[in-house]
Amino acid sequence: MVKHVMMKDVPDADRPRERLILDGAGALSLQELFAIILRSGSKNESVLQLSGRLISHFKGLDLLREASVEELEEIKGIGRAKAVQLLASFEVGKRMIRYQRDSQYTVGSPEDGANYVMEEMRSLQQEHFVVLFLNTKNQVLHKSTIFIGSLNSSIVHPREVFKEAVRRSAAAMICFHNHPSGDPTPSREDIDVTKRLVACGKMLGVDILDHIVIGDRKFTSLKQKGMM
Repeated sequence: MVKHVMMKDVPDADRPRERLILDGAGALSLQELFAIILRSGSKNESVLQLSGRLISHFKGLDLLREASVEELEEIKGIGRAKAVQLLASFEVGKRMIRYQRDSQYTVGSPEDGANYVMEEMRSLQQEHFVVLFLNTKNQVLHKSTIFIGSLNSSIVHPREVFKEAVRRSAAAMICFHNHPSGDPTPSREDIDVTKRLVACGKMLGVDILDHIVIGDRKFTSLKQKGMM
């Protein structure tokens, strides 16, 4: 005799899986997607309830995607195994975005450059000095983080920047750094560092096309502002 299973009898964790199979991942809510990753709840709480608390605790994806294992483990119901599952899924997502972005990406404007690094850099808690190395068609050859910390002309040394440019046979570069405050207004130090790099680039035959300061979903191009 075949036993018919009513939908109310299906565990919460299985319903998002069924919906994903039938309707595709895009049809699922963020809470349902996390429920699939977490796989199980506890005796007193369904996995959907756990995933809801997870999202609520971090107030969405911005803080959640940068969470550490220890921060995730502070949430009741998330142990070491679940925390590791979450971090692994975040990293896969980041690498997939990076892979799509790196496929012959051409920088034709400050907006193109800012879009390339915005999601990665806008929520960083320390200043990062990042350089895109470009070929003669302004296609991205490589991206490198040169320095982490407050920008200072005595620390961001041209030698480190141009060593990578020579190694990559780059024709041009675009420099970026983020302001953790979210305000992309350039400082005096930002302008000084830029002018020093531009002068070195002219001597070495590598153009510094722009220096873009990244804020929270906004940016400032020193090239557009006439500061370089």
